[in-house]
Amino acid sequence: MSGKRAFLDLLKQEGVRVMFGNPGTTELPLMDAFAVENDIRYILGLQEAALMAMADGYAQASGELAVLNLHVAPGLGNAMGMLYDAMKANAPVLVTAGQQDSDYLVTEPVLTADLATLARPFVKWSAEVHRAADLPRYVHRAVKTALAPPTGPVFLSLPGDILKNDADIDMLEPTRVAPRLRGDADAVAAAAELLAKAERPVIIAGDAVAQSRAHKELAALAEAIGAPVYVEFIPSTASFPASHPLYRGMMTRTQAGVREVLDKHDLVFSVGGDLFTWSLPSTVEPWPAGLPLIHLDTDPWQIGKNYPAKVAMLGDPKATLPNIAAEIGKRMAPSAKTAAAARLKSATEAIKKDRDAFRAKARAMAGKTPVQPLALLEAIGAMLPKDAVVIEEILSSAPGIRSMIDSNDEQSYFGLRGGGIGWGLPAAIGVKIALPDRPVVALIGDGSAMYTVQGLWTAAHYRIPVIWVIFNNVSYRILKQRLVMLRGLAEQADKFVGMELTDPAIDFVGLARSLGIEGERAKTVKEATDLIGKALKHGTAMLIDVDMERGYKPM
Repeated sequence: MSGKRAFLDLLKQEGVRVMFGNPGTTELPLMDAFAVENDIRYILGLQEAALMAMADGYAQASGELAVLNLHVAPGLGNAMGMLYDAMKANAPVLVTAGQQDSDYLVTEPVLTADLATLARPFVKWSAEVHRAADLPRYVHRAVKTALAPPTGPVFLSLPGDILKNDADIDMLEPTRVAPRLRGDADAVAAAAELLAKAERPVIIAGDAVAQSRAHKELAALAEAIGAPVYVEFIPSTASFPASHPLYRGMMTRTQAGVREVLDKHDLVFSVGGDLFTWSLPSTVEPWPAGLPLIHLDTDPWQIGKNYPAKVAMLGDPKATLPNIAAEIGKRMAPSAKTAAAARLKSATEAIKKDRDAFRAKARAMAGKTPVQPLALLEAIGAMLPKDAVVIEEILSSAPGIRSMIDSNDEQSYFGLRGGGIGWGLPAAIGVKIALPDRPVVALIGDGSAMYTVQGLWTAAHYRIPVIWVIFNNVSYRILKQRLVMLRGLAEQADKFVGMELTDPAIDFVGLARSLGIEGERAKTVKEATDLIGKALKHGTAMLIDVDMERGYKPM
């Protein structure tokens, strides 16, 4: 059997249905095999960073393995920024790159490098195949590792001769590590004891909740103890249903903001939550001295990483939370149950009051021009169908998004976890391929869009109907905001070097049309939502360039 045929058959053994790629000379044997391949769909992208984000979006939305094929060192290098994002989001992606033929690698041919070493910092496992007979073992090992908890990207370097030569190949079989790891019984009991007695508990929900499809389980536990639920700062998922009465949204992403919230509570239960990722240092200690922490996660590295956990539990949320809830029920005295019911009622009323006021504030801004981010988010949230999927990379415009848009199931929202901008525009394409029956609306900053705008061509070429809304404030506004926080010369002079996207202004509408996507401009909230409604009704791809408010100081 040829290596190229074996590779595709191995992927099919592993359940792969889609491969993303941008081929070069070392991939020609593989592309030759695709000429007669009918079961795996090949998706061409014009730049590797865009392709990496597409594969990331597909993996997160489907929960399945995504496969990305790149070309030698420059192809892998172009993808590295988005590979970092995939690593942070625990996206199960098999990244492969064509390597020059093994028999002349020693001569250092053009475009070659030590690919496995280059990829290693951003993947769970990285290797180069040296014999065609070993190809099945490498592929099966890579896929098993990518899908084993905590999931994440892996890398294989494929020399050209491995793909084009024939060999006797034993295909072996796939292995799957069962993901439903239940937390240690003693840890479950200890956590339940603390939660049953807590008078002011709070829950922080992270991506592991959505990734394990544990919304219902976490909601039931939160209701039982009457605890508000905050979500982590930089989520890649909807880790808790946004319309749930106990959903509190995000804390203010500053050390002082976190301290203000945590000072009100006597116990923190983190379920896969990130504790905490900052953009700037502070003299304020966010964690109150002596505040106990229960930390449940699928990744042992994250547990107690920054703050010591009184109960440290390795486990899958969907499998473990019902056990904790059952043990809480056994331990709660009647008076504790009464107190929990009172907390539930009080928290529900307070959260509803705050949410209603927040949305009223947003609606009051709806007539302003240029468009206010909060007003546009509220209007979009009010009009989207319940099964819509939102992709978010709007950075400085994002505060309040998950309070304005009701992302209520585990596949309803995907955001930029790693922080490497340029992810959202192409990730939306991968999400739509994974969830073809759900409308996908991507909210993207103008600066972010320009990193991977080539992705629009892929959507046009394969007729993938995504709606992109560009929040266009003609700047790297997030950098202006962070620079102002330093209280330095830029704020005094009102001058921000290297942060303006003007002179010339970027013609996003013309750019979209040049790549085969319908483009329109909107100067008001109503114009924007009318255009979104039109695209949703007709099931077509569209880019909507919205003229956004450009101030960088908090309102």
